[in-house]
Amino acid sequence: MSEVLSGINAANREEILNRAIKKAAMRILPMLLAMYVLSFLDRANIAFAKQAFQSATGVTDIAFAFGASIFFIGYAIFEFPSNLMLHKFGARRWMSRIMISWGIVASCMLFVMTDASFVAVRLLLGAMEAGFFPGAILYMTYWFPAKARGRIFGVFYIGAPLAMIFGGPIAGAFLEMDGLMGLQGWQWLFLIEGVATVLFGFFVWWYLTDHPADAHWLTEEERTVLAEEIATEDQAKEASGHVKLGQALKDPLLLKFCAIYFLIQVAGYGLTYYMPSQIAGLLQMKIGLTVGFVTAIPWTFATIAAFFYPPLAVKLNRRMGFGVAALVIVAIGLSASGNLPPAWAVLALCFAEAGVICGQPVFWTFPSGYYTGYAAAGSLAVINAVGNLGGFCAPNLKVWAELGFGPNAGLYALAAAPFIGAIILYSIKSKVPADGAVEAPAAIG
Repeated sequence: MSEVLSGINAANREEILNRAIKKAAMRILPMLLAMYVLSFLDRANIAFAKQAFQSATGVTDIAFAFGASIFFIGYAIFEFPSNLMLHKFGARRWMSRIMISWGIVASCMLFVMTDASFVAVRLLLGAMEAGFFPGAILYMTYWFPAKARGRIFGVFYIGAPLAMIFGGPIAGAFLEMDGLMGLQGWQWLFLIEGVATVLFGFFVWWYLTDHPADAHWLTEEERTVLAEEIATEDQAKEASGHVKLGQALKDPLLLKFCAIYFLIQVAGYGLTYYMPSQIAGLLQMKIGLTVGFVTAIPWTFATIAAFFYPPLAVKLNRRMGFGVAALVIVAIGLSASGNLPPAWAVLALCFAEAGVICGQPVFWTFPSGYYTGYAAAGSLAVINAVGNLGGFCAPNLKVWAELGFGPNAGLYALAAAPFIGAIILYSIKSKVPADGAVEAPAAIG
């Protein structure tokens, strides 16, 4: 490496680095994006199948809410060890394993006919998918320097809205395939999306590259400069306050990161699970192709916003302000959507969804710039695992609030979460760089 670097002057080093980042983004991001789309469809397709699935199986509303949310218990339990395994064995092997195993379990949903079997399959599905998202975030830190992560994370996060933009109409079409080859529409939905995930998992094994040094598709100069840039950043984190994994897990800041992400997920999964039902109620029709297309509108709005909002937050050195604003917008949009005529309610949901999708990549620039090495693998997994328990909380919180306080109380309960999250995010301003450089001044390694 030193011999290659000695032949590169400062003037063209930046050009080589930018070229390497661009090549890495062009090769890696589409793959990660496709994986995230399949991951999010795996979680969200239950929302589209809800009416048909419950009608066919007799699964009760309480069992459905519990089964939909228990996914995140299995996910949380296995998240931490899964991410450590990825760091040890490499993203290519471990991401492939995750996708193949969750695809197989997802396909088994077509055999579910009782409350107990529904809960069991959802719990197992969470365990099999555990580690994908924090693994993807960790993997991107191997490839992209801090200056590029706001843009990279923003592009990655459009996987969720893309899943719902295309997944809504596709799910609606699958649900109308009742009777084909003796299967109901909801069974086709789970079967096809599960098999697609398994096949893609095998492709991941062949396609992904673990580290820049292994990238045959980069020139020697590009490999060297990119690897050196990432290594320099990691060394800077360690030099400014090296802390082992055990110490990182005791850091009070980690608890705040977990709380913020948890509160974001309460609102995010509340929207994901119940937006199709809410829009069906606004349109006064059952969930099908039409509802699928209308549900795609807020996700389309969020996709467009995700291309501009996170990169702008980094470019203007105002990540804290942009992050807080995004969460407040979620709270306002959710609250307003329950008190407006249909067209205006859909517009409110557009802003709420955009706030969720844009706020998360801004949020992840803070912990990804604060941790490195095994501390990054473990801490990012803990943040995502605890945060995703918001997906367990959201359906149960909404049902509890509506049973106790009326129809709109569920939306208000969900809206309170991101508002509290915005307050906690602002409270860590002195601990992480609100403006300026992405890395924290006292990082954990």
